[in-house]
Amino acid sequence: MSTPADHLWMHFTRMADADRAPVIVRGEGAYIWDDRGKRYLDGLAGLFVNQLGHGRADLAAVAAKQAETLAFFPVWSYAHPSAIELADKLASLTPGDLNRIFFTSGGGEAVESAWKLAKNYFRLTGKPQKHKVISRAIAYHGTTHGALSITGLPGLKQMFEPLVPSTFRVPSTNLYRAPVHRDDPEAFGRWAADQIAVAIEQEGPETVAAVFLEPVQNSGGCFPPPPGYFQRVREICDEYDVLLVSDEVICAFGRLGTMFGAERYGYQPDIITCAKGLTSGYAPLGAMIASDRLFEPFAEPGAMFAHGYTFGGHPVATAVGLANLEAFEREGVLEHVRANEGAFRATLEGLTDLPIVGDVRGDGYFFGIELVKDKESRETFDEAESERLLRGFLSTALFDAGLYCRADDRGDPVIQLSPPLICDQSHFDEIGQILRGVLSEAWSHL
Repeated sequence: MSTPADHLWMHFTRMADADRAPVIVRGEGAYIWDDRGKRYLDGLAGLFVNQLGHGRADLAAVAAKQAETLAFFPVWSYAHPSAIELADKLASLTPGDLNRIFFTSGGGEAVESAWKLAKNYFRLTGKPQKHKVISRAIAYHGTTHGALSITGLPGLKQMFEPLVPSTFRVPSTNLYRAPVHRDDPEAFGRWAADQIAVAIEQEGPETVAAVFLEPVQNSGGCFPPPPGYFQRVREICDEYDVLLVSDEVICAFGRLGTMFGAERYGYQPDIITCAKGLTSGYAPLGAMIASDRLFEPFAEPGAMFAHGYTFGGHPVATAVGLANLEAFEREGVLEHVRANEGAFRATLEGLTDLPIVGDVRGDGYFFGIELVKDKESRETFDEAESERLLRGFLSTALFDAGLYCRADDRGDPVIQLSPPLICDQSHFDEIGQILRGVLSEAWSHL
């Protein structure tokens, strides 16, 4: 077999190292195997995707049956049963009046669709100047030009500029490195939310269309919202007539123990963007889910949302998505996560005796471990040290030890864990044991 370096251009990959890229050939439950037969615990659920685990014959059978019946037809002025049924199912699960399901191929397309809808909606309702977007520093929202513009990671953007204008950043909810109120989470949350109001005022309320926020911010290492944060954000959005977009590409479908992250933290968005766990990765599918209020102008005679994707609402993907959600209910997946998240947290917090572990944060089955040079001062690593620590040692060492996870420095250095939702204490123990061994050795590689 050819090597990955021969012809495959891998995503977000330093291709000079492609000859050494692992080749994953099989998955079963919470584990994956490479082409040499070595087994690894999938501590990232593929890429925050594989909620129900690998090797589900039932989901594969649904895909095969649908492909035999109707392999493809677009939802451009036509419909097909699996798209209708999955839309109905999602509408029954979403909070509030989020009843309009616009299917996409993935998460970045869902974010792109949400921004286009926000601009289109305000144009149709007599506020054509409302087009700007506010998002958080370090937050990742996708790679298409619009979604990348909303993303708050300068290092991912510079080589593609100029991007779509009119996006602005506010602080994240990283309590561990809070610039104010570090010892008062509620006060910090109020301050962080109020920065959104400051940004809206600075840009002019008549020009701001939407705020894009993840329930738990992924990039930077799993920042949960402080108490009251989203409630204050909702108040601000209502005051300034700005749409609240809950970007749940990672956080939906059980990752936080609820079907949608907004439910976990008790807020009502105007739009939810989602993907990944919608099919547990057995087919590519995303969705932009909008409120009835936002849909109303498009229900007028002659109106149309002039936007779409060839593979959005693909028959095989929507059939798999429906089967995936039915399995969630049948197997009590949400209940399982809520019952076990405390044990997962406790296992990871057990690593805080290591000098390199500064913070453990997250919720559900979605946690980040921030690495530090000095626990007392919270001193972080410089760029060269981070390079040696993460790419020079941790990424390879963790994988070699049998754990697939993410060692990342988009922000301060972190290890991220997001295992399949079927995992239990035996998997947590395995994760903890591998992390302890590798992190104990990490100091010698700085």
